Amino acid sequence: MAMQWTLMALCLLLKTGHSENPQWFKNISTNLFRSPGDILLGGLFPINQLTSNLSQRVEPDDIHCDSVDAYGLAMALVMKYTVDEINATPDLLPDVTLGFESHDCCRQPAVIMKPTLRFLTTGSSDELEVKCNYTEYMTHVTAVIGPCNSEIAAVIGKLLGFFLMPQVSYRATSDEFSDKLQYPSFVRTVPSDRWQAAAMVQLLNRFGWNWVAVIGSDDEYGKQGKQQVSSLASDANICVAYEGLIPIYGDPVPMIREILDRIKETKVGVVVLFSVSQATTAFFKEVIRVNMTAVWVASTAWALHSGLITLPGIETIGTVLAFADMTQPVSLLSPYVQELFAKLEKERLQQGTPQPSSSSTSPLDNPCPDCWNLSSLNASIVDTELVQRTAFSVYAAIYSVAHALHDTLGCSANKCSRHPRSNRIYPWLLTVRHGTHIEFDGQGNPSIGYDLVVWIFQNNTVTFRDIGTFIRNITINMQSIPWHTGNSVVPTSTCSSDCQAGQVRIVKGFHSCCFDCIDCKEGTYQNKTDDVQCTPCPSGQWSTLCSTSCTLPTYTYLTWKSYESVGLALAGALLLACQAWVGFVLFKHRGTALVSAAGGPLSGLSLISLMGSCVSLVLFIGRPDDTVCRLQQPLNAVFPTVTLSTILAISLQIVCVTEFPERAPTHLENLRGPGKWVVVLACCGLQMGLCGWFMKEGPSLTRYVASLEVNFLTRFLSCPVEPVLNFGLMLGFNGLLSLISFMCTFMAMKPVKQYNLARDITISSLAYCVTWVIFIPIYAGLSDKDKSIAQIVVTLLSNITLVGAYYGPKCYLLVKHPDLNTPDYFRTFLEGAPPIPPEETQDK
Repeated sequence: MAMQWTLMALCLLLKTGHSENPQWFKNISTNLFRSPGDILLGGLFPINQLTSNLSQRVEPDDIHCDSVDAYGLAMALVMKYTVDEINATPDLLPDVTLGFESHDCCRQPAVIMKPTLRFLTTGSSDELEVKCNYTEYMTHVTAVIGPCNSEIAAVIGKLLGFFLMPQVSYRATSDEFSDKLQYPSFVRTVPSDRWQAAAMVQLLNRFGWNWVAVIGSDDEYGKQGKQQVSSLASDANICVAYEGLIPIYGDPVPMIREILDRIKETKVGVVVLFSVSQATTAFFKEVIRVNMTAVWVASTAWALHSGLITLPGIETIGTVLAFADMTQPVSLLSPYVQELFAKLEKERLQQGTPQPSSSSTSPLDNPCPDCWNLSSLNASIVDTELVQRTAFSVYAAIYSVAHALHDTLGCSANKCSRHPRSNRIYPWLLTVRHGTHIEFDGQGNPSIGYDLVVWIFQNNTVTFRDIGTFIRNITINMQSIPWHTGNSVVPTSTCSSDCQAGQVRIVKGFHSCCFDCIDCKEGTYQNKTDDVQCTPCPSGQWSTLCSTSCTLPTYTYLTWKSYESVGLALAGALLLACQAWVGFVLFKHRGTALVSAAGGPLSGLSLISLMGSCVSLVLFIGRPDDTVCRLQQPLNAVFPTVTLSTILAISLQIVCVTEFPERAPTHLENLRGPGKWVVVLACCGLQMGLCGWFMKEGPSLTRYVASLEVNFLTRFLSCPVEPVLNFGLMLGFNGLLSLISFMCTFMAMKPVKQYNLARDITISSLAYCVTWVIFIPIYAGLSDKDKSIAQIVVTLLSNITLVGAYYGPKCYLLVKHPDLNTPDYFRTFLEGAPPIPPEETQDK
């Protein structure tokens, strides 16, 4: 039988706003626990509390429940009120009287079996027949309302399910009852503990509490609730530092003390207490005794319990955040009970009958003998916060059965097509009627949620303040919570402090919430806040220490606005100006003896090459590209080659004159004519070949950048100097030219009373060679940016040495001593005449 129940427009029946009591109040019966009717409902309520020791029980009936439970009695009165209200509502069950029998369950499985078996007896008899087929078996009641908790609901749930008798519980919240195979006829008017556990975990998450203890009572309710909270907490990355169970059938104090010791050891600040009120009361007595303070998350079973809030010293326990079933007030309940108790008192005084003896009366006939003394002064038992918030669950349970009967009997607003007096109404015949307010799903769970309340301690009393709700998701008014902490701020409960951005958690021990924070190294990053290891950067990206992301690298270069570029550009411009001035001086004295001895046109070509070398340095400044990088090093090598090759050509002429004076007149003309051009072209051709090889073997800038292993965020972008061998050959070739020139001239004999051209070549070639030899080891240890700057500086210095050492003396002679610019002063180099040794000069 599919039991899907729906409550129809109950809010309309709460009858709020009445200034006077309804007329039907005058006709209510003073029998608190039973009322005759065409159809009977059975009620199971904790009307009394256990007063005997179960451990000493030796007979089946050796169980005594002789102390009235005010809450259970109030729930029984809600059933009486609801049945009377339904009977006074003619359009729900017209011409059909609904009756009830309420019995005590004493919260004990052994006690609840008697009334349950009574409900299953045949008709009005006390016999329970054994039959092969119970399809047409007429039970004493048509439906059962109750019981009050999950443990005893499970005891009778399968038995009632065998008869498919509707069982509507107002307090059994265990998720076990969602299994329709085991409990086919069970529904409830309170949410399943599965949703309560989810609400608790969302609450913990909302405040960032990830280091908690979960305590349950040692019964079906507590054990399953504890397990569900722990499981959902684990899924939400909340660590349960400790789990414990509070005994409910033996002495709980030793275990409670152990639980509190473990809570202190784990240093948790938040405790989820999923327990029945009996165990919770014993628990908090010990909490108060040891003066423990924490945040306590309360389950519905004890959230509003009056026995807890009246404990001496309860205001010292800290902050209590409690979940209560989301219900509506039954507004006429209080005046109804006031009227009922006044009428009961009046009848008692009029009749003058003595109080019935509990020992002579069966609990099945009178579950509460002490209720004989009730008066209007006791009507306040239905005004407590717990009763006001839970009465609607009983009220809704009875109305759900009434609406099902309305459908089964085929009732309209005026009559029913079937009547219990003429038709047999079996429990399994009850059908479903869809409505709008509280709906039951296929597992018999209602579509309601929870109110979140906080305990307010004031003047030795406890009141409750609504601070939020839970319907699939939790909402909380944070400003309404008075935190009982030293500075009234939200307390924390974490095993380890949150890691900073760019750090990952290295778990310590068995709990994922206990961890050390480790910095993510360069090239790795923190991907998620709960990462346990740093994530390597994707290819082509990089990160700094303690990064939360990787980025593409950026490249810098020598911009024209940088101080280095401005300084180098000014130095280059100054050198160009000097070279231009030298060129002007040589051009002005073209055709003279000095210019002819210095090489004539070759001297001009050499100077132009030096100027080209200075201009080519602009390729080192600004953003490089493939074209710039193809030309940068070759031009930096070729231009000096032209200059050095012209100096080499002149050096060969000096060698010819000084070392082979007898042949000089014959060969000097060739060396000065086609020979010098052959030397220059040969040297330049060979250097161009080396440059071409360098350009062919070396990568383009684009390919070089793409091949870089990115282990940086910012890098100076310089043209690749690869292959290094080819680069070395280009520079080495220029060094070789300068070295040869030096070797040709440094031992040359000085002409007497003539210009010493060999001296200029010796000094300039030596200075050039030394400059680049020093550059090589320095260059190897520099950064990319400094390498570019160093190469520009060395190029400028080498140009300065050539201009200063080779052209400087000549310009000085032309400017300061123009009278020496005569063929006779340069006769040795112009005519090939051998220089006269100093000895010969002295002899003469």
